[in-house]
Amino acid sequence: MTPLYLEDLRPGLKLTSGTRTVTREDIVRFAGEFDPQPFHLDEEAAKDSVFGGLVASGWHTAAIMIRLLVGDGAPFAGGIVGVGGELSWTKAVRPGDTLQVHSEIVDVTPSRSRPDRGTVTIRSETRNQRDEVVQVFTAKLIVPRKPVPQ
Repeated sequence: MTPLYLEDLRPGLKLTSGTRTVTREDIVRFAGEFDPQPFHLDEEAAKDSVFGGLVASGWHTAAIMIRLLVGDGAPFAGGIVGVGGELSWTKAVRPGDTLQVHSEIVDVTPSRSRPDRGTVTIRSETRNQRDEVVQVFTAKLIVPRKPVPQ
């Protein structure tokens, strides 16, 4: 995929990633290492939780989102370099859910002090196979400008 530079971006531009299906094994493996709570690790214990069953950690959902963005969902030149953002989880991710990230460029601001870059605000919704939003991430990113030919 062709990398996107600051000049390629404009408010309203929409980007869509590929997909990733979340398995029970993925949920338990991630939780075992990074978020070892019963509703992420044990199906029986999860039945008695607020979720009523096994769910992925929100941080697991965030990790999948960034993987999908880096893969093909937001192919920014120089990678995804964040300087801040806001993250919310709106619906639990369950085993068998297939996730996809739908993003929209909200703002593009060339830097006045660093002519080789600018900042971009992007709003990304992670959705499941039923098109339900499971996570919303609004981020401010550093994006390089196109190199000037010598």
